[in-house]
Amino acid sequence: MGRQTVKGIRVSKSAAPAVEPILIRLGERIRNLRAIRGMSRKSLADGAGVSERFLADLESGVGNASILLLSRLADALALPLTEIVGGDGSRPELNLAVQLLSRLDDADLEESRRWLQARFSEVTQAEARATRIALIGLRGAGKSTLGKKLAAALQYRFVELDQTIEELSGMDSTQIHNMLGQSAYRRYEFEALRSLVSGNSRDIVVAAPGSIVSEPETFSFLLSNCRSVWIKASPEEHMARVIAQGDMRPMAGNREAMNDLIRILATRDPLYAKADIAISTSNRSVDETTLELLRSIRPA
Repeated sequence: MGRQTVKGIRVSKSAAPAVEPILIRLGERIRNLRAIRGMSRKSLADGAGVSERFLADLESGVGNASILLLSRLADALALPLTEIVGGDGSRPELNLAVQLLSRLDDADLEESRRWLQARFSEVTQAEARATRIALIGLRGAGKSTLGKKLAAALQYRFVELDQTIEELSGMDSTQIHNMLGQSAYRRYEFEALRSLVSGNSRDIVVAAPGSIVSEPETFSFLLSNCRSVWIKASPEEHMARVIAQGDMRPMAGNREAMNDLIRILATRDPLYAKADIAISTSNRSVDETTLELLRSIRPA
């Protein structure tokens, strides 16, 4: 039995580590949470203060992490530790509700979510929600391009949520992440969205960051207060458009960019699918897609 040092923390590691089911589940959980948040392995390792090798072992189910290291990973993901390792024993009613919901099939679970959303939504007028259009989807799908055209056709105001976040914080998104961390960014993101769509605000089209679905409270608020549209495309088109824009931030320093992109899409797709409408931009012109979007929105 040897020992590996991970930035000041000594972690036991055998020469031929046994593969335990709990470690496999833990690794898969961390890998999926990282993908939902659009974080590369390098960025999560840097944020948590661990080595990429350690994180790779952990995600593959052979790492033997301490609670302290898991806590660091949770902080870097801007999640409570219980989100990684299990339920929250301090909220028995929540645990009972989760157990009940876990026994439902997908159709009943979706019906339950919609009922809860309607029952406890902050929205008091359905008409107001119909005049707030939120475009969601991964970067490169075409949210900004379509959002501007849709807003012009409807004579609505178009807003990039990222710009509102920057106005509230006085920093750009990269600075927020680097200086204040993911948790601060998520707080600014929620406040920015609430400032745009709360109360009696109407006639607005909002292009949301692709990772907004990774924060349950913020995403639930968006679904409750806006008519949501998932703008989708193939992984290849996402990558090509991001490269064409000269923006490689999500993939910086990552030699397996396409694999990461595919995993991000796979983990986020079920969340994006909660939108009221889904529009594909794959192999279609901007004008063609805009017309379909208008036809889908106008009946509301």
